[in-house]
Amino acid sequence: MSPVKREIRIVGFDDAPFSFRDRETMLIGAVFRGGMWMDGLITSKIRVDGTDATVKIIGAVNRSPHRQQLRIIMLDGITFGGFNVADIERINAGTGLPVIAVVREKPDLGAIREALAKFKDSGKRWRLMEKAGSLSPLEVVNPKTGKVKNIWFQNKGIAAEAAGRIIRMSSTRSFVPEPLRVAHIIGHGLGCCI
Repeated sequence: MSPVKREIRIVGFDDAPFSFRDRETMLIGAVFRGGMWMDGLITSKIRVDGTDATVKIIGAVNRSPHRQQLRIIMLDGITFGGFNVADIERINAGTGLPVIAVVREKPDLGAIREALAKFKDSGKRWRLMEKAGSLSPLEVVNPKTGKVKNIWFQNKGIAAEAAGRIIRMSSTRSFVPEPLRVAHIIGHGLGCCI
């Protein structure tokens, strides 16, 4: 496998805080060179507990002025705005870019399935979650503290080994890749304004 360039262009998506009374929330995409420098910001809005996360991510990436430089899409998990489930296989196909979904803790799939039961289309949402594939553990070192922790990821359009190398290489300030960490920070900053 060829080495991963340290300045590989990554966009990391996370959602802004919301309440379940909200109809929409912001989707924030931080464009990074590896885990070092932020080059731009991509935004969109998604419906809380809706079904539009996939098309909104594809549209935001494909319309972005950064599109030609992007090599990887990272997602903070596969659910946004509550249970608006992103189809990472479709995002990969719709953008032509590999997708890596990262979660800090292994989710309780039983609790998720139980929470999905309130939706009329719960079966469809559950199938999207299964379609994302199994979660792979990855040991990551926090560069500030030297502590080691397992995080979890799913991948489409890229081998698990290469995805793991990109996650580690872009985790320059915490256990989480910098594009996701910064998207999260921006989302929280904007959360009070939307």
